[in-house]
Amino acid sequence: MQTLHFAALINAPREKVWDIMLSDVTYREWTKEFNPGSYYKGDWNEGSKIVFLGTDVEGKGEGGMVSRIKENRSPEFISIEHIGIVSNGVEDTSPDAMKDWAGALENYTFNERDGATELLIDTDVSDAEMGTMESMWKKALLTLKEICER
Repeated sequence: MQTLHFAALINAPREKVWDIMLSDVTYREWTKEFNPGSYYKGDWNEGSKIVFLGTDVEGKGEGGMVSRIKENRSPEFISIEHIGIVSNGVEDTSPDAMKDWAGALENYTFNERDGATELLIDTDVSDAEMGTMESMWKKALLTLKEICER
């Protein structure tokens, strides 16, 4: 597993960026780069389970990640820990299911910069998905920036 690092300067207050990034309707919009039907079930409260879903790789069922909110310091920082996968709509948190993702985190830091927001992202990805995830993240961040700056 490797960690990808991204940074984006978004011309909007960090509270707005936080809200747009995590609100259901706008989350679906900026995460389309990862999966056209991307959405989540759950909430962003610290300790809460949250499941990130979309159409699975084969396009036949629902797939995604089972996660928990490790830390939430609104609107400054949020950490998501991946604890399982979803395949064909079934959650699996067994060690076998998580062999490539054990301990994977997504960390988001929202820094104020003269009325704008510097968004820093550190996300763990499996070696096999490194190139694909890097490309998708770059596109998703551009979309997020556009939505926030409307």
